[in-house]
Amino acid sequence: MSLYRRTGRQVPTDPFIDLLFNTLLGFSFLFLVSLVFINPEADQAKVDMQAEYVISATWQPDVADDVDLWVHAPSGDTVSYLKAEAGFLHLDRDDRGKINDTISVDGREVVHSINQEIVTIRKRYAGEYIVNLYYYQAASPPPLKVQVKVDQINPRFQTVFAETVELTAQDAEVTAVRFSIAEDGTVSGFNKLPLKLTPYGLDHIPVDVWNR
Repeated sequence: MSLYRRTGRQVPTDPFIDLLFNTLLGFSFLFLVSLVFINPEADQAKVDMQAEYVISATWQPDVADDVDLWVHAPSGDTVSYLKAEAGFLHLDRDDRGKINDTISVDGREVVHSINQEIVTIRKRYAGEYIVNLYYYQAASPPPLKVQVKVDQINPRFQTVFAETVELTAQDAEVTAVRFSIAEDGTVSGFNKLPLKLTPYGLDHIPVDVWNR
């Protein structure tokens, strides 16, 4: 005879309930694991703002003249208003004269009269870069003076090139500067050997350009 006696009644278990419980536990585990790999919406909205070099073209404010900045990289990529992001090149600001100078601040329209196009180089890619200006629309009597700058951001900010270029007629395309970036990030080899970057000539403008 056993020294110990069970005082409670043993209730038989249902195998289906055990299976259902284990299945629910497994789904709960998989759900928790999936949450780890889901990126929050805030992360999906992040913009890569890294910049190694900044190229800018600035002209007289309060005029409706439209100047386009074209930049060609040694990788073969060319960035412009026709292709705002090409490889590691990005057109951060496409200025169209007075057309896009009005911004909304606290429900009020404010005129931001600066005329400037900006292209960022987001990677130190060694080779030659070509910077062209295209006089898309001459709203005021030519010539139009445009200041072209190349700023190096890293390891410290410094302007490596600054010069004023004169555009003498609408549809004129001018090579403002060509320069080379070395493996260590230094900039040299400045010249103005002309090279056409735009896909159209003076007597032909593609139809898609007018839909700009």
